[in-house]
Amino acid sequence: MVGIIGPTLSQQAFSADPIAQRAQVPVIAASNTAPGIPQIGEYIVRVSAPVSVVAPNAIRAALKSNPNLRRVAVFYAQDDAYGRGETDIFQKAVKTLGLDLVTVQKYQTTDTDFQTQATNAIKLKPDLVIISGLAADGGNLVRQLRELGYQGLIVGGNGFNTPNLFPVCKALCNGILVAQAYSPEYGGAMNVAFRNAYRQQFQKDPSQFSAQAFTAVQVFVEALKQLNQKTPLTTLSRAQLRTELIHQILIRRYETPLGAISFTPEGDVVQTQFYVAEIQMNADGTSGKFAFLQ
Repeated sequence: MVGIIGPTLSQQAFSADPIAQRAQVPVIAASNTAPGIPQIGEYIVRVSAPVSVVAPNAIRAALKSNPNLRRVAVFYAQDDAYGRGETDIFQKAVKTLGLDLVTVQKYQTTDTDFQTQATNAIKLKPDLVIISGLAADGGNLVRQLRELGYQGLIVGGNGFNTPNLFPVCKALCNGILVAQAYSPEYGGAMNVAFRNAYRQQFQKDPSQFSAQAFTAVQVFVEALKQLNQKTPLTTLSRAQLRTELIHQILIRRYETPLGAISFTPEGDVVQTQFYVAEIQMNADGTSGKFAFLQ
């Protein structure tokens, strides 16, 4: 193979990417946001913006919605690399913004009962709850927080950037704020073409993860085309092709559904377009949308 796109989760990437690095096979991460992914090696890059850049935007949006909020409760999945990395960023942002971190509650991604953690947090009367988890565990946690009486704002991390969350917390997903690295409404030519093709095939707008997956493929294709113009690919050995390909990926600039992106020499994405969305559930209580805030 010439290159790899994936894996889906940061936890998986920390296991899989070192194998690709040892084999000197280029990897483009489409959805790995945890700290340390590009640092695995020079053959590892990502088009998914790191949590350190994206996550604090959601807290700022929460403050804009309610300037009086002060008390913050944080929940995170301690057995997941993404959850651990993201919660560190969230907790630092809370302190930087002068808010009071009243409790940090840990859980496992396999947990389904969050009554103890939710009750412990609610007793401290937080104005804002921040959750770093995936759709299944995070959605269950949201549902149980609401059922136990929590009525304040909820901010979800990157794991909430999927409609897969909606069937889990259903109507109780309504109002969750999520920072995003993609908006279907972005007017760039590549995004308009991508969004229209996606709508035609699936009758709905693409999610952030869909746009990032497309972007990962786009980066590989454009880099391979450019490399082929410079040196026909058929004249290169497989090892030479992989080495030249990762070099070509890193030096180019790309117009993508995410906006204009490039890469640092270390392989981290450089991106300027970011958004915050509010989940708005439909009347059926099982479907909804990400409504982007101004």
